[in-house]
Amino acid sequence: MNIYTRKQRWKLVLLLVALLIGVGSLVYTNHLVKKLSVEERKKVELWAEATRQISDINAEPGDISFALSVLTDNNTVPVILTDGTQQIISTRNLDSLQVEDSVYLACELQVMKEQHEPIEILFAADQRNFIYYKDSYLLTQLRNYPFFQLAVIALFLFVSYIAFSTSRKAEQNQVWVGMAKETAHQLGTPLSSLMAWLEYLKSKPQPEEHLIEIEKDIARLNTITERFSKIGSAPALKKENMTLVVENAIDYIRTRASSRVVFKLENFQNYDVDAPINVHLFDWVLENLFKNAIDAMSGEGSITIRITDQNQFVYLDISDSGKGIPKSKYKTVFKPGYTSKNRGWGLGLSLSKRIIEEYHGGQIFVRSSELTKGTTFRIVLKKS
Repeated sequence: MNIYTRKQRWKLVLLLVALLIGVGSLVYTNHLVKKLSVEERKKVELWAEATRQISDINAEPGDISFALSVLTDNNTVPVILTDGTQQIISTRNLDSLQVEDSVYLACELQVMKEQHEPIEILFAADQRNFIYYKDSYLLTQLRNYPFFQLAVIALFLFVSYIAFSTSRKAEQNQVWVGMAKETAHQLGTPLSSLMAWLEYLKSKPQPEEHLIEIEKDIARLNTITERFSKIGSAPALKKENMTLVVENAIDYIRTRASSRVVFKLENFQNYDVDAPINVHLFDWVLENLFKNAIDAMSGEGSITIRITDQNQFVYLDISDSGKGIPKSKYKTVFKPGYTSKNRGWGLGLSLSKRIIEEYHGGQIFVRSSELTKGTTFRIVLKKS
């Protein structure tokens, strides 16, 4: 099991634990709500009986005293007492500032009717009164508490996920930048030595073509060192002729690719198209895209680069005639470690995305792809 799979499993476990806590809380709180609701119903029924006893002229003084105690003890459950024609006789535990407002009382009565069945009080001579009530403030808060708790758990998970992702990304960036800087530093020492040896060889009789090739390789190593040294710092951008930049990248790859790979450069404008770029880093992006295209075509096919001027932006479309990319992988291909090859680290497209989006303020994405027919990557650059 790789690290990525283990992390995904831990995320799933944490999510399940959070869900179990939330569901458990919801079930337990619902149990408490039901118990409290039953207690409040009993309290209102007792309140109704106390009201009946006080109205009964035959009641004993002790009973009346007890009934009065019951009536005054109810200071939590809002109730409305009505007669048989639904006229309000009295209220308890409602807003003291609004109890004189008939509209307010009518609204409260309607709420109570919707929440609970009324309790009937039967007096002598078939006189009937009704007590309506609604949940107390405590019961209402308790009923809503699980949803508040779930919201807090969800917020906690979200903040934890953001913090974890940010920390992990920062750590990855530090490792990547450190590795890049160290690579540039390590390349610097043998490069200096190679350049000195080249000067020495030039002073001796040597076949000129050998020296030219050595010089090209040293220049190439210098370019690689320059690229790595720029990782982690904002590179200087300069307006460049995009046609020339692409032609130079094609020339480099063409000599190192199969003769069965055909490159085509299309610029439909009748003028040069410029964009602010860092040539060293941008060449790296083009090389990664070209190499991926060659691998996707198994070393045989065509690669077409189209340059389009779109007022504020420059579009570069790199199309190949390779095996294509499934639509579900359009974003995955840019993630570090993703590769469809048996060899390789899967860093080329991830690095390209970083260079284009973070260092050039542009975009790179899979514009289109069709299995067995090819893929088109689009690079969007700002013109200013």
